[in-house]
Amino acid sequence: MSSIARRLAQALCLLVALVALPATAQQSTPARAAIVIDMLSGAVLLEKNADEMLPPASMSKLMTNMMVFEQLESGRLKLSDEFLISANAASLGGSRMFVRQGSRVSVENLLRGVVIQSGNDAAVALAEAIAGTEADFAKLMNRRAAELGIENAMFANATGWPHPDHRISVRALSQIAERIILEFPAHYALFSEREFTWDGITQRNRNPLLGSVEGADGLKTGHTSEAGYGLVASAEREGRRVLLVVAGLESVAQRRQEAERLMNWAFRAFDTKVLQKAGEPVIDAETWTGAAPTVPLAPAEDVILTAPLGDLDRTTVTAHYEGPLPAPIAEGDVLGALEIEVPGLPLRRVPLVATEDVPPGGFLVRMEAAAELLIYRALALAGL
Repeated sequence: MSSIARRLAQALCLLVALVALPATAQQSTPARAAIVIDMLSGAVLLEKNADEMLPPASMSKLMTNMMVFEQLESGRLKLSDEFLISANAASLGGSRMFVRQGSRVSVENLLRGVVIQSGNDAAVALAEAIAGTEADFAKLMNRRAAELGIENAMFANATGWPHPDHRISVRALSQIAERIILEFPAHYALFSEREFTWDGITQRNRNPLLGSVEGADGLKTGHTSEAGYGLVASAEREGRRVLLVVAGLESVAQRRQEAERLMNWAFRAFDTKVLQKAGEPVIDAETWTGAAPTVPLAPAEDVILTAPLGDLDRTTVTAHYEGPLPAPIAEGDVLGALEIEVPGLPLRRVPLVATEDVPPGGFLVRMEAAAELLIYRALALAGL
């Protein structure tokens, strides 16, 4: 990599996903904590106490689900595997799947019991099957969260049952939900199932947005007297997905109304647009002593913007580089930046990389470059 490329690589920030919205676009919420994210761009549309560690109630079962999904994807578990239900799992109170001690239940059914019925008994049965005990499973949850870089999350059990050491932020819950959606799409379909019958008992999915909000297809409710009413929810419309987490609401009705309001607001009040595709050149930069006179520069990742409705139509985009760029140049070298200005939003800088190699030019190219340099210096000395 050339010295210019190195300096630019150090100076340019990585593609910024978080977007600070203008005051006119901000919303208030009665939730104790909340976060609303446009998953296509990564823009945070709303956040309130997003990093405060709170009791999550059953919303933390998403981490239990994710751990099971990972086991399934790795082949360590199969949906058809059956596990013996312990006395401990069968005795759990609160939300239940109603599994019986001594019975054998498949992973597939236990997952439905956790996802659809929010069964504490099903969650503990899965935890015991994977780690031996629920306490050891909680240790695995904490270790995995750390490995994934999920901060402000501390797990003491697999269920979200009240415990002084069981706390998680709404931002951390959104990160877990996002990973489930993106990494495990086949299993994510479980979250949109409306009901599940086990042992003659039919229970409906508690997610209040399913069937009432366009595109809603997940994820998890939660409630305890300490935590209040919470929800992790997601919806997709025309290829755009919004994820929200609310916590600490006062009632089932308030949770439903607030989640529905925020979800519809996120879709209606904002535009999301793919401004530039990864690898598509935006400028041909002049080279110096290279085998080619120019090198195409392009963003390494899709440039996706979210802004209040109508503001994207007034976007200004400018490509910058310090040239001419000295050869050799390697494909992927950071050589410039794309500056994006949207009214009311901070200036955004996206690195531009070379899309192809440019080796050093031959003897004639180097001689021409040397001659040009001599002429330039002579003119500079003459003050011209």
